[in-house]
Amino acid sequence: MNILFVGDISGSPGRRAVGKLLGALRSRYNVQFVIANGENAAGGLGITKSTATGLFECGIDVITLGNHAFAKREAIEYVKAEPRLLRPANYPPDVPGKGWGVFTTADGATIVAMNLLGRTFMLPLDCPFRTADAVLAEVAGEAKTVVVDMHAEATSEKKAMGYYLSGRVSAVIGTHTHVQTSDEVVMPEGTAYITDAGMTGVLDSVLGLDKDMAISRFLTQVPGRFTLAEGVATLQGVLLGIDSETGHALSVIRLSVREGDI
Repeated sequence: MNILFVGDISGSPGRRAVGKLLGALRSRYNVQFVIANGENAAGGLGITKSTATGLFECGIDVITLGNHAFAKREAIEYVKAEPRLLRPANYPPDVPGKGWGVFTTADGATIVAMNLLGRTFMLPLDCPFRTADAVLAEVAGEAKTVVVDMHAEATSEKKAMGYYLSGRVSAVIGTHTHVQTSDEVVMPEGTAYITDAGMTGVLDSVLGLDKDMAISRFLTQVPGRFTLAEGVATLQGVLLGIDSETGHALSVIRLSVREGDI
């Protein structure tokens, strides 16, 4: 089974890249399931019903979120109603929505997708490690294939989660930092790992934002309105090859495809 994980979608350029490239990527790599981080899909901060609906229509099967999950107020109600939209599982229990779900792939296989949020330099939520244990206990027997989006700032926390879940999940994919790392690996226990899947948006930018605005902010320390970068967008992510019978990862391949490349 081939699963495509799409790195953080940044605003309208990222959504445009998904619309232009995802269909061709699904066909080229015989992809049965697509997971994408969409916490910055709406204007570069948060998600809305309309932006999520558009991404689902492009062929994304599950959207994971992160620390900006509820940056747009309408997401509070939408995440309750849409099971394909996952907020971090380690939010307090009474927060709307769910942090994991059981889904069916295009070829009829079953997959569990889980969203976790790191705590280092982030929000003071419940422990993501203990939350992962609790979710895995709850979904035991539901599916062999389990893909985890570890949305975190610190590379150390992501790496630790990769080792902590090694052999217990199919893949631990890091998101949030918008810079694709080159440390993809299939661990000996059969878990695919990468510290960050990258960003889907304009790479000629500062994490998807206009570079001049970002430089000015660093020079002056005066906060200003964030402005998305414009230009050619790139879809970044990883392609996972999974043994459906065991749930073990067979391969993990980094992808970085510009608009117009395919």
